[in-house]
Amino acid sequence: MIDHERDLASLDEATERLLAAVAGLDNVTLAGPSRLPGWSRGHVLAHIARNADALGNVLAGLPMYETSEARDADIERDAPRPHAVQLEDVRGSAARFRERTGLPADWSRTVTLRNGVTDSAARVPFRRWVEVALHHVDLNIGYELEDLPEEFIEREIDFLRRRFSGDPAVAGVTGPPQALVGWLSGRRDGAGLKAPAGALPVLPPL
Repeated sequence: MIDHERDLASLDEATERLLAAVAGLDNVTLAGPSRLPGWSRGHVLAHIARNADALGNVLAGLPMYETSEARDADIERDAPRPHAVQLEDVRGSAARFRERTGLPADWSRTVTLRNGVTDSAARVPFRRWVEVALHHVDLNIGYELEDLPEEFIEREIDFLRRRFSGDPAVAGVTGPPQALVGWLSGRRDGAGLKAPAGALPVLPPL
């Protein structure tokens, strides 16, 4: 059973940690490259903010994004904004999402996410926690996978493994938990991991 209230509390902690880190940045730092190919740190922050609004839409029974093209355009539009504007947007969008989660709701209902993916409404807070935590790492400002809470790492490994459940080669890969999360999420090359066949399997796109 998914404890969405517990996940919301963990999300709050992750959000405050992110906001505190972003508050110490500046315009020059935001314009610098993140760990995501082709994205500046400003792109990452813009995505974090727009994702909060998008998941709020999901809980409201609305389309997550108007279109994929609109999603991408919004990120490009918002990426170059000044530091103060970015920080306030991340903070404000997080508050809007939490306001939405505070409304009476049937958390057992099925909701529709991007690309037609469906899930329980109760898992949306965890999905938001994933966005905040992993993209904090993607900012490349000193927060690493090794800094993530143990509970998060364990649950994210389980979540990602289930996405590749049809590939037994992926299920057989073992190694340090943080390295597994990094590899399964496309953020690390798999150094330190072991596969039964020797070489690590090639992961399909998430």
